[in-house]
Amino acid sequence: MSLPATYLQLLSTVSEQGHLTIAMAEKPMPVPKPDQIVVRIEAAPINPSDHGVMFGMANIAEATSTGEGKARILTAPIIAQGMARMKARFGQALPIGNEGAGTVVAAGSEAYAQSLIGKVVAIMGGGMYAEYRCVPAMMAMPLLDGHTAKDGASSFVNPLTALSMLETMRMEGHSALVHTAAASNLGQMLNRICQADGVSLVNIVRRDEQVKLLRDMGAKYVCNSSDDDFAAQLTDAIHETGATLAFDATGGGKLASHILSAMEAAAARTPGAYSIYGSVEHKQVYLYGSLDMSATQLNRAYGMAWGVGGWLLPNFLAKAGQEVAMRLRARVAKDLKTTFASHYTDEISLADALDASLAKRYNAKRTGEKFLINPTL
Repeated sequence: MSLPATYLQLLSTVSEQGHLTIAMAEKPMPVPKPDQIVVRIEAAPINPSDHGVMFGMANIAEATSTGEGKARILTAPIIAQGMARMKARFGQALPIGNEGAGTVVAAGSEAYAQSLIGKVVAIMGGGMYAEYRCVPAMMAMPLLDGHTAKDGASSFVNPLTALSMLETMRMEGHSALVHTAAASNLGQMLNRICQADGVSLVNIVRRDEQVKLLRDMGAKYVCNSSDDDFAAQLTDAIHETGATLAFDATGGGKLASHILSAMEAAAARTPGAYSIYGSVEHKQVYLYGSLDMSATQLNRAYGMAWGVGGWLLPNFLAKAGQEVAMRLRARVAKDLKTTFASHYTDEISLADALDASLAKRYNAKRTGEKFLINPTL
């Protein structure tokens, strides 16, 4: 098929003057190398993990928009403490959007790349908030017949993150999990996986309606961090499940420390030799998100067998190896409309994504509200 000479892509820039701007840039249509494909992007989700590059340390509550259509620009001030942290990206126009899906419209000369022409595929690798994207053919996940780009838009970040949490659990010798911000799209997906695999999961949320949401999905252990007896709820759930591994999406504040304290308190209920160094079973919390941008606070009241560290999906997959990655991707493709289904409340265009009022909504990351960018609109 005949392709246009150029395409539009969203780019995010931070200035030395303390402002973030996101705008559409016109780019020359890429010519695929022998092992590459060109995908017409038809669906790309806005995930919390996209916000780091998209918005950085900007105050989106004060964002404004100017212009219309492809000339629209979103502008927001950078918070004072964010300037030093973002100095390395001053003046750089960065592509945004971690994952998406669409139709392969051109391919390089290699046989596998050619075989994908006309197929609907899911892809990741950044720069997905664009009309077209050129990627290595081996990075694409062909969707099964009957699956649309919208079905496959969120095939990587949340599904592979949730599956990789269970892989981490098994590789490190744990038997159950604790997960925070558990009513999120990813959290709901993790619940479905754990129920299917027979893994006990302790969910931490912060509102009563989120407790109901997860219990209606069949979740057995749901703890509300806003309740006065949260510590007791959490300790009871961890004692029942034996969970010694947690994934924390908030990052900042005291939640990681509270989880470790509950793990230690649960361990103390098991009869055994007393030690001033606490329980000997290792307790681990991985911070994989930054919903709370404040400092992580640890109150070391949980012995000496514990750890807190960062966890990132690409780093895990690189460590786990290609065989594990391909096995996880195959499971996602098979169960795309069931276990790994994502639901969207809003479908917007590239220009809509630069509307300040909409940006304030999707930046809020409210439970049950998820945005999908469709560059063809």
